[in-house]
Amino acid sequence: MQRRSLLLTSLALAASAPAFAQSDKPIRLIVPYAPGGPLDITARALAEQVKDALGTVIVDNKPGAGGNIGSDLVAKAAPDGHTIGVAAVATHAINPWLFSKMPFDAAKDFAPITQMVRVPNVLVMNADTAARLKINTLADLIAYAKRHPGKLNYGSGGNGSAGHLAGEMFKQGAGVFIVHIPYNGGNPAQLALLSGQVDFNIDNLATASANIKAGKLKALAVTTAKRSTLLPEVPAIAETLKGFEVDTWWGLVAPAGTPADIVARLNTAFTAALKSPDTQTRFAQLMAEPMPTTPEQFGQFMARERARYEPVVKRSGAKVD
Repeated sequence: MQRRSLLLTSLALAASAPAFAQSDKPIRLIVPYAPGGPLDITARALAEQVKDALGTVIVDNKPGAGGNIGSDLVAKAAPDGHTIGVAAVATHAINPWLFSKMPFDAAKDFAPITQMVRVPNVLVMNADTAARLKINTLADLIAYAKRHPGKLNYGSGGNGSAGHLAGEMFKQGAGVFIVHIPYNGGNPAQLALLSGQVDFNIDNLATASANIKAGKLKALAVTTAKRSTLLPEVPAIAETLKGFEVDTWWGLVAPAGTPADIVARLNTAFTAALKSPDTQTRFAQLMAEPMPTTPEQFGQFMARERARYEPVVKRSGAKVD
C-alpha cells in the first residue's frame, strides 16, 4: 500500500510539472527578420549563452510583412515554453497602428519574458552636405530648416518605419517642415544618404557607426533621453528639444498563456546571459546596450511604447493595407 501511495504521488507530481521541465525538446527562438542584422546577431549570441541553463535554443528566422509573419507564429504557438520570439519596436509598438489588419494582438497574444537591448538612434547628415550648408550642430540644422522650409529632406527605410516616425517626431518638436523620402528598406536609405540624395537620416547607431567613424556621416545628435555611453561626445536631441526620446529596442516574448513558472525560468536564464561580461562585450561591438528586465517591466514598457507611437503613426498618415 505504501509503495502504491508513493507511485501515485510521483505520477501526480509529474503530471503537474510544466512540460518545459520534462522534455529535452529544443527551444525554438523565432526572429521575425532576416539573418545578419543586429537583432538576429544578438538573438544568436543569447541562444549560445543560455544553452547550459535551458538546453538547445534554435534560432529560426521568419521575415516578412514588417516582422508580422514571425511574430504571428509566436502568438499562435503552443504556450509550453518551447517556442519564443523576438518582439521589436516595429512589431509590438508601431505595426499595430500602421497595418490596417494585424494577424495578432500585440497587447494580448504574448507573455513578456525580458527586454533584450536598446540601440540608440542617431541623427546623421551627409558630411559633405553638412559642410556645404555650414551645419555643425542640431541647432544649426533646425535654424536652417526654419529659414528654408522644405529645402531639406530626410530618408528612411519606408513609410511607417522607425526612422520615418522618429523624423516626424523631430519635425514636430522642432516646428520645421522637412520633406520625407521613403526607400524600400534601411540599406537603400543609407546609400541615398551617403551619395547625397538625402540630407539626413535618423538611423540606429549600430548601422551608422562605421560611416560616422569613417567621416562620411556627421552625427549631430542621439535620440536617447541622455547622451549614449557608446557615443558620449554627441549630444542628445533632448538637450535641444526637451523631452525628445526615441529608442530602437527588442526583447523576448512567449505565447500568451505560457505558465508563469516557465516564463520565470526563461527570464532567469536570459537575464543572466544579458548581464554576463561576454554579452556586454559582444553587444557593445554592435552599439547595443543590454537591458535585462522582469517580465512585468517589459510588458509595461511595451504598453507605454504602443501608446506613444499611436498618435505619431496616425499623424504621419502612414498606412499599410
